[in-house]
Amino acid sequence: MRAAVVEAVGAGFTLRDIDIAAPEGREVLVEVRASGLCHTDLTVATQALADFPPPVVLGHEVAGVVVATGSRSREFTVGDHVVGCLVQWCGDCPACLDGRVYQCGRPGTILRDPGTQGPRLSHGGRPVTQGMGLGGFAGRALVHENQLTAVPRGLPFAQAALLGCGVLTGAGSVLNGARVRPGESVAVIGVGGVGLNAIGAARIAGASPIIAVDVRDGVLRRARAFGATDVVNSASTDAVSVVRELTGGGVRHALDVVGVAATAEQALRMTALGGGVHLVGLAAGRAHLKLSLPRLLLEQKRIQGLVMGSGDPRRDIPRYADLYLRGRMNLDDLVSRRIGLHEIDAGYAALRDPDVARVVITSF
Repeated sequence: MRAAVVEAVGAGFTLRDIDIAAPEGREVLVEVRASGLCHTDLTVATQALADFPPPVVLGHEVAGVVVATGSRSREFTVGDHVVGCLVQWCGDCPACLDGRVYQCGRPGTILRDPGTQGPRLSHGGRPVTQGMGLGGFAGRALVHENQLTAVPRGLPFAQAALLGCGVLTGAGSVLNGARVRPGESVAVIGVGGVGLNAIGAARIAGASPIIAVDVRDGVLRRARAFGATDVVNSASTDAVSVVRELTGGGVRHALDVVGVAATAEQALRMTALGGGVHLVGLAAGRAHLKLSLPRLLLEQKRIQGLVMGSGDPRRDIPRYADLYLRGRMNLDDLVSRRIGLHEIDAGYAALRDPDVARVVITSF
């Protein structure tokens, strides 16, 4: 099959014909119909990360059709429409048994052991790393069934693919992590793909006001289509002062979707007494946030990190699919461009355009 392979760190994507194994055990073979371009994959492609040694096939926002299953797979049948998710969960550890699959203590146990079963992917006899257990930048993906969720056949593949990461993370951070209630105020700092989904979920939750904060006027205009009641350009104004003025003292919930110390500090300062700061964007390894412990205590604020929207894919992906199909969740405006696999480098370049929300590969 054809795949976009990262053969060396920083080398970009190269199209190769690679081999994919037959499904074993609880594995499922999926014909990929759509794969979203996420910045996380680009980070992996341009940085030396031990978990993803090249050559590697990335792509973790995947939607497609089941074409074969392993002998012990009981969750899916041929023809099912499915969405992949990078959340790997064993199903047996205390967190999984408690319903917190996003905090699984043994996620790697579901991956194939190349030493005993052979690699899932290979090229010229050489193993190819399968990024995040998915490898969606390819015509097919061989995935453990725990990383897949069935979705309705009426759900378009391009929109479905985004459910597995950007939507799960953004919407889940509001609905599961922050647990926003009707009438509560929300500020979202960083209005890319994840931030737009957070804004959309805040609207669904009945939040008011919903304030979008970014440095780009183009994305702020788009934020209104997802439910933002107010927008603030932090490049030209003091976002903290504006947010506090709009809300009469600060928001109940501030979500930092950027993941740098400056935006986390903004979130903390624009939060009202007793409010919550929710860290959604993944910060670089050396980023630090300075805190005044007495002030944090006296203002009774709480800070929490949220991974993948504190989401259970089997619970949340069908929920978001239903919201979309009933016209309550805006996924259509997320899909700015559809491209072929051979255009993947150009697709990532397009994401720098503020008028582009998300790019999805739909031709392989």
